[in-house]
Amino acid sequence: MRARRILVVAAASAAALIPAASAVAGTGPAPSPGKQSLTARSAAPSEAGNPVSVKAQAAGVCSDAYQIGATAYINRAGAHVASVKQFYSPTCKRNYGYVWVWQSFRDKIKDYDVSTGVYSYSRDQVVGQDWWNATNQQEFWSYPAATVSECTSAIGTLRAPGDPVAGQASTSKRC
Repeated sequence: MRARRILVVAAASAAALIPAASAVAGTGPAPSPGKQSLTARSAAPSEAGNPVSVKAQAAGVCSDAYQIGATAYINRAGAHVASVKQFYSPTCKRNYGYVWVWQSFRDKIKDYDVSTGVYSYSRDQVVGQDWWNATNQQEFWSYPAATVSECTSAIGTLRAPGDPVAGQASTSKRC
């Protein structure tokens, strides 16, 4: 009986953490100041996406960018091989696509092709797209996309040698 009560309390607590509504691109909650300063201390790349990493800064990502929407996953042979995320900067008013290739894939496949960008539903095109061929890098940022007033999704592709088409994923639509 006690175990059942603990499960009920745990389930109720978990349900309370689920957001009741979806946020609009650029209107979602910004990370807390403590989390922002934690990210700002390090320029190391991360699966979560670090807007002050060397690669992010080279792509023109504004340092206050944070993830909006849920993470999407690129699959290959039934397994996740990369994460795709969309980021928003309130200061620069720009969106960014982000791809993180998982280490388990990188350990097996040495050279692959990657692209990322922000898909604009009103333009019906990918904005800010960048791509890399025959790379073994892990972190990929799109160029800044002036799409904050549009409905968007981040899109990412990953193609291993010998694969006729790239695997791809896009995040949920954000308006």
